[in-house]
Amino acid sequence: MERKSIDLTLRRKPSGAALIRPELTTALFRALFEEWAMTGFAAVSLERVAGRAGAGKAAIYRRWRSKLEFACEAIRSVEVMRLGAADRGSLQADIREYLRATRTVLRHPLVRRIIPDLVAERLRSNELSAMLDGIAQARRQFGHRLLDRAIARRELPADLDKELALDLLFAPLYSRLIVLGKNFTMKELERLEFALVAAIKTC
Repeated sequence: MERKSIDLTLRRKPSGAALIRPELTTALFRALFEEWAMTGFAAVSLERVAGRAGAGKAAIYRRWRSKLEFACEAIRSVEVMRLGAADRGSLQADIREYLRATRTVLRHPLVRRIIPDLVAERLRSNELSAMLDGIAQARRQFGHRLLDRAIARRELPADLDKELALDLLFAPLYSRLIVLGKNFTMKELERLEFALVAAIKTC
């Protein structure tokens, strides 16, 4: 069965004390994601996170001033939350790549728990709003580039409603994989690809 693995750990340029043991920074990020997925952000214990990483709590505070700062940098550092910008040569090929990359991200068990918790926390408080906005903005910027390329190739009209098109790109996968907790087979993904190309051309 086709399945790609994702490493929810990170490529970052450590600074200060983290230069001494960059592998510990990686371990702390991994431990944070595991704890977050299990308990939800509000209940994350930095002491338990440090313990999971085989370190003391001081190792966290040497790098970040708060749990929020720790979490924000962890999310920003996860390469899997971003998509590449390669031009595949056509709208359909670009959408195919977008769907496959997004499906890979949303199938990861930690992602499937953390993203709904981010949304729920945003409804309870504004603490994580900037983080969630950053994730959404990064993905939409990629989508804008995808659509701009198609417009330049004259596959899409210049007056395309880009915001509606971007909603269409992401919503089916999010609804099936995150909201319903089900899967998209590669066959279903192929059908979705053709449906989205047709729908976006009418935006």
